[in-house]
Amino acid sequence: MTKYEILYIISPAAAEGDREKLIKKFGDHITKGGGTVEKIDRWGVKKLAYPIKFKNEGFYVLMNYECKPEVSTSMEALMRITEEILREIVTKK
Repeated sequence: MTKYEILYIISPAAAEGDREKLIKKFGDHITKGGGTVEKIDRWGVKKLAYPIKFKNEGFYVLMNYECKPEVSTSMEALMRITEEILREIVTKK
């Protein structure tokens, strides 16, 4: 298994309850694939360096996890089709 770190930005228009559901959804995706979520940091709403999808702010979340490469790839695809996610970046630790 490989260790990864993902930073993703949730739209500020999403309600707090919806944000928590999204964070839980992505964490559950890792655990269902046989991986483990080591840590989830909620950085909160921050100003973006440049507008993304006409938004100037976003809710930042940093998640450290360990899983198989296929699970991480499928989570990236899941994030890309999730409307509330403005941007994501995955790095291998």
